[in-house]
Amino acid sequence: MYVLYTFPFSQHARRVITLLEAEGLPWTARHVAMDKGEHLSDAYLAINPNHQVPTLVEGDLKIHESTAILRFLCNRHALENWYPSAPTVRAEVDQWTDWCQSRMAQAVIDIVFNSVFAPPDLRDEDAIARGKSRMAELAPMIEKRLADRAWIAGTATPTIADLAIASNIAQLGLAGWRPATGRLKDWYARMCAIEAFTNALPEMEGA
Repeated sequence: MYVLYTFPFSQHARRVITLLEAEGLPWTARHVAMDKGEHLSDAYLAINPNHQVPTLVEGDLKIHESTAILRFLCNRHALENWYPSAPTVRAEVDQWTDWCQSRMAQAVIDIVFNSVFAPPDLRDEDAIARGKSRMAELAPMIEKRLADRAWIAGTATPTIADLAIASNIAQLGLAGWRPATGRLKDWYARMCAIEAFTNALPEMEGA
């Protein structure tokens, strides 16, 4: 059985939970109280020296990065729909999954951390503005990508690329940002129709 170290307000952990639940894979959660600094404890640093979640553990195996975990699970359990093996399709999935991490993730952190989780006297308004400016650039890219397809990689069903991007969109919802119109809104509604995805959202998002 997999053990997933997680925190409810981590979009990176929630994307892994969604995949585990959607595919009925055996797993158990280990809550890491990041709001109380548990991720910086010696005990957790021995599991993940990056002091982040998620971490997937099975026996001696420890995997730290959410997208690496998603790929591992898909490869190990032959989850072809989530991570197609056809080289050209997989390249599309990898491209957008990596785009999510390299281009979108920091904007989400800048906006959400400083708008929601940082103490008021420590909030960085410049970071919020920087994140919003980045999202103003990135959201139209997703909108354009969805012009002739239901899912990011042009597949018949969602892939881990959709899951990664949608988890970031959900996280932005904590700060009040949601796609209001267009194909991006419709695509996100399709993602929210996936029960495992909505069940993984924290109470603050689902309220």
